[in-house]
Amino acid sequence: MARNWASKKAATFEESVIREMSRLCAASGGVNLAQGFPDFACPQELKDAAKAAIDDDVNQYAITWGAKAFRDGIAAKVAATYDGWTVDPETELCVTCGSTEAMIATLLATVDPGDEVIVFEPFYENYGPDAVLSGATPVYVTLHAPDWSIDEGELRAAFSDRTRAIIVNTPHNPTGKVFTRAELDLISELCQRHDALCLTDEIYEHIVYDVEHVPPATVPGLEDRTVTINALSKTYAVTGWRVGWSIAPAEITSSIRKVHDFLTVGAAAPLQAAGAAAMALPPSYYVEEAASYRERRDLLCSVLADAGFSFRVPDGAYYVLCETGDLDPGRDSSAYARRIVVDPGIAAVPGTSFYADPSMGAGQIRFAFPKKLETLHAAAERIAKL
Repeated sequence: MARNWASKKAATFEESVIREMSRLCAASGGVNLAQGFPDFACPQELKDAAKAAIDDDVNQYAITWGAKAFRDGIAAKVAATYDGWTVDPETELCVTCGSTEAMIATLLATVDPGDEVIVFEPFYENYGPDAVLSGATPVYVTLHAPDWSIDEGELRAAFSDRTRAIIVNTPHNPTGKVFTRAELDLISELCQRHDALCLTDEIYEHIVYDVEHVPPATVPGLEDRTVTINALSKTYAVTGWRVGWSIAPAEITSSIRKVHDFLTVGAAAPLQAAGAAAMALPPSYYVEEAASYRERRDLLCSVLADAGFSFRVPDGAYYVLCETGDLDPGRDSSAYARRIVVDPGIAAVPGTSFYADPSMGAGQIRFAFPKKLETLHAAAERIAKL
């Protein structure tokens, strides 16, 4: 019998369902509302800066933890966006190959085998495998529909002496939830009581509707125990560039930088130059971005409601997590998603990929709307056929 060469860690999780649905969509010629990437252009300022950097031969290694101009730009933007939050770009920042690397580098830098990491579900599918790869055990706490609220008793019960960290994603993928100050105060209390870290993924920070995004690092009690993870990908429509960063107290950042160095050495130098240009965009860019996403959200939500899906309109990010209801009476969302990607040709992500127990997402499906309006209208014609 051939030997099984998969590690025990790798055997505990599967390939990304999100990326799989994109491949199935490409093969069937469908409209891709599965994977969360824009199909429209990024700001011209970023293109110009990247091309200029390449022409100026900024093509060798940047400083391992990030080019100075980019780190300075991130720190300046944070200070300009959030009153009272100051970041030292020399000691509290690490530029990474996307937020994906920032999260795994952070976990590898702060978590030991035997530790536990709390993860809210439904979740972005990388968090559980990241915890496992770092040697920790993920502990799942459910966000409850329809408003995706936290049950305080369940969250308190999840914390223990083994809890090393909690992962908070706000605005949240896949639900569109934006964590409130009260919820973050509760998380702060529990992190202090159990001496745990708050690892927060804020890649959708500027994509919010009628609510306030509160960075956990600005919440009393979390200032010195939060790692904030972000990237260019979503805010600036450059998901293929893979440029992200972490912000954390100097002691934690020192550990993240060491792990990052041996994971990837560094992010692409000319794209970091473009990142500095992104950080210099005016506040009006973010206002206009949120307004354009609101238009897309309202269009898709109207279409989905007319088709028979039920859902809570998202407060942030660019996803709608739906109950399939009578459209999938068998409540087999995995089979349903694979069926509709072929006919009528619309790609979405089955809810089963967002839970540790897939049966919890059996009647759910997620659609993404970071698309041109004409793409969403084309999707609407296909969704109407459901």
